[in-house]
Amino acid sequence: MKKSPLVAGAMSFAVPGAGQLYSESYIKGAAFLVLEVAAIYTGLVYDKKGDDQTEVFQEYAGQHWDVKRYAKWTVANASKINEGVNTSNYNVFDNSGNVNWNELNRLENAISAYYSHKLAPLGDQQYFEMIGKYPQFNPGWDDFGDENTAYKYGDPLTARFHYYSGQRGEANDYYNIASKAVIVIIINHIISTVDAIFTTKSYNKKIELNTDLQKVQYGFVEDLNYKINLRVRF
Repeated sequence: MKKSPLVAGAMSFAVPGAGQLYSESYIKGAAFLVLEVAAIYTGLVYDKKGDDQTEVFQEYAGQHWDVKRYAKWTVANASKINEGVNTSNYNVFDNSGNVNWNELNRLENAISAYYSHKLAPLGDQQYFEMIGKYPQFNPGWDDFGDENTAYKYGDPLTARFHYYSGQRGEANDYYNIASKAVIVIIINHIISTVDAIFTTKSYNKKIELNTDLQKVQYGFVEDLNYKINLRVRF
């Protein structure tokens, strides 16, 4: 019997390779299915690795980077970076000694120069990116020193800054592999769907069914013979 290309396409769209198996193209069907399983497995594994590595570098940041240390250095050195900044106009610390985030962001914005970013809220994804990416946050690492430590843009970054940046980069590498696996899955569905349609059409072309009704005379008796011709091309 001939098979439906639409059914084959729908089957492969749902499960790559299913349409090919339906059209009896077993090798291609198995190939699409194996690729699907491999891509899903890779995506799940590397997404989990990315999550685990994220926990590692976030814990490291919590242990070695401090917003108070960064804010103290910023207040103490703001006028050295930008002479037009008067730090007495910014209440970066409240009466309890905690950082007033809005005031810190306002000061960062006023300093300008190499203070190109305002520190994102604690725990935010951008927070963890900034402290290991931009030199302005170097004074927040515990191997930097204190607010009296000399530092200007272009000076070497601390060892903890570099280590943390590498740890965060490793997590991003894992996530990038997981993202590429998702792209492979999507492409595999599309290609398998299109291929299943053409494979089914090709399968149907291999089958020819001809029927014929013939009159046959047996002496004085006339009979009808029903003739079926089935041709399958390989």
